[in-house]
Amino acid sequence: MRGFWDRYAEMVTGRRSSVAILAIVLIGLLAAAGLGGESADQAPSSLPPSAESARAADRLAEFPDSGTAPVLVVVSRTDGAELSDADVAATTAAAQRMSAARGSATAAPTDSVPAQLSPDRRVALGRATVDADLSGFDLTEQIDGMRAAARDGLPPGLRAQVTGGPAFGADIADSFSGANFTLLVVTAAVVALLLILTYRSPVLWLIPLLVVALADRAGSVLAARVTELAGLTVDGSTAGITSVLVFGAGTNYALLLVSRYRDELHRNPDHRAALRTAVRRVGPTVVASNATVVLALLTLLVGVQPSTRSLGVGAATGVMVAALAVLTALPAALALCGRRVFWPFVPRADGHDQAEVGAWHAVTQRVTARPWAVLAGAAVFLGAAAALLVTVPTGLTQTEQFRVSAESVDGLETLAAHVPAGSSSPTLVVGAAASAAQIEREIRATQGVAGLTRTGDDGAGSARWSVVLDAEPASPQAYTTIGELRSRLHAVPGADALVGGPDAEQLDGRDASDTDRSRAIPLILLAVLAVLLILLRAVPASLILVAVTLASALAALGLGAWISIHVFGFPALDSDVPLFAVLFLVALGVDYTIFLTVRAREETPEHGIRGGMVRAVAATGTVITSAGIVLAAVFCVLGVLPLIVLTQLGIVVGLGILLDTFLVRTVVIPALFTVVGAKIWWPTALATTSTVGQKGSS
Repeated sequence: MRGFWDRYAEMVTGRRSSVAILAIVLIGLLAAAGLGGESADQAPSSLPPSAESARAADRLAEFPDSGTAPVLVVVSRTDGAELSDADVAATTAAAQRMSAARGSATAAPTDSVPAQLSPDRRVALGRATVDADLSGFDLTEQIDGMRAAARDGLPPGLRAQVTGGPAFGADIADSFSGANFTLLVVTAAVVALLLILTYRSPVLWLIPLLVVALADRAGSVLAARVTELAGLTVDGSTAGITSVLVFGAGTNYALLLVSRYRDELHRNPDHRAALRTAVRRVGPTVVASNATVVLALLTLLVGVQPSTRSLGVGAATGVMVAALAVLTALPAALALCGRRVFWPFVPRADGHDQAEVGAWHAVTQRVTARPWAVLAGAAVFLGAAAALLVTVPTGLTQTEQFRVSAESVDGLETLAAHVPAGSSSPTLVVGAAASAAQIEREIRATQGVAGLTRTGDDGAGSARWSVVLDAEPASPQAYTTIGELRSRLHAVPGADALVGGPDAEQLDGRDASDTDRSRAIPLILLAVLAVLLILLRAVPASLILVAVTLASALAALGLGAWISIHVFGFPALDSDVPLFAVLFLVALGVDYTIFLTVRAREETPEHGIRGGMVRAVAATGTVITSAGIVLAAVFCVLGVLPLIVLTQLGIVVGLGILLDTFLVRTVVIPALFTVVGAKIWWPTALATTSTVGQKGSS
């Protein structure tokens, strides 16, 4: 392996070869970026094909009117007064204008139904339809046209709000309109600012930023193509998370390489020789760190949700492109620029040893002097933070998904105040027409059902019912009713009944998320453990590092969830956050552990276990702290996106990375290595170094 990295370092830093490599890589990245934009128009399904609601949707697709989806217009008076008959007629006319604006030559039966009036006469409900196949920005454009049509000609004093399943989908797509560009700009600005502060150079920061930015663009496009080849789709949130990962991981790799290069410049007057040493030392670490992230992301392929698998494939592709760009284009560019790129603080060959000085050296000396006390305090803090997770509610309803105002949410809330909440999103039941009487009897007997209407037959022996629940859509009460409804209908002999519709899909999606979490998290830990075992070849060290990283991730999840609810005021923790938070925190958090322990392994033969760890923390402290701050800031940028789940993910992951940077790496790991001693490197030869090299250890 050393031979390979020696030859590789010479190739990317050579006088002629570096020019050729830089040109080839830049042309390749630009060509990949020019393949086209991300395919973010269609959101991946969160339902596995085996879910009951998915099977119900397949059967419902056989009905003659299955090609349409209902859109609702909720009309009320701005002064809150009762509606007159003329107001109800105006609601019917608004629904008809919406149908006309749809532009379809085929009318659905609901398009000509008169508006319904709530029992208290304060809300009227009209219905229209859209093509069920519409999604993304096409759906947004259609709904925008229907909203404009509903308001056009509406009498003064009336307010029209368009809601329903398609309207929710349109508002989600619209909320991402331009959001990914904003995310990219804010992310690049944050990274640029932190690089300037880290390097204190008006020039140096541009090189890694341009390399990572090109890698992000090329990685996003390639990720979309690979995801499509895998038979999956990528949506706006997936593309946004991939960009954050590429920027965060790529910047971390760049910081590590440049930091080691600067250290070597203090030892070597030839900048190319110094750069070769840096590439040779850092290359294997970057590859190991990248392999950890990629393998952890690919564990998502065991998930049952297509959206989970889509994120795994796309993000893994993006971070591989980031590592490739940093290990090729960055050293080649640095080789061409020379040491003057660090101006005005140009490092000189003065023999300065960062591992013997600095604040991190002093901190680690104190930590390793009293390791048991330090570990006890850290254990109490991490345990208390993780325990907060059991105190927070989990699962957001449909109306709680947005962090910004959305008409679909407002319309649903208006409707729910005057009619059964499920009226806007009825549950659908499909079963054998021959068992219709028994099916209807069981539906009516189910607690939480507010209404039942038979809405058609497919002509092949199946019937369909629309069931209104007396519960807010996607709420725990709705899920309880869906569960009881399924239990009752499954017990009807020969009914072959399935329960579908939006609430059932949300319930099945939540259950699928639980399944993905139980499958993926153990595999993530095994993947990280495998990489550490291969890299360190030390069993105790690898096991301890995985355990500490997991403890840090759970603490961040608990503390972040508590802050999300009690500080930011979000109603609950989204059910998808735990899996993705553990994934990113374990996979990315272990990067810093790899950076630290690889350096500790280098220092241990000469300086012993404690001395080697002190020097390792002192040497890597600045770069790991900078990388942690950059990565945490990049994930917090997810807050510019409009969905609560992404904001919560940014809070938890950003907080977790800071915990890992300032607590786990600087306190917990040095204390653990000191307590365990040389045996932590078993079965390598380093396990016998406990009395060797006490320099710098006291």
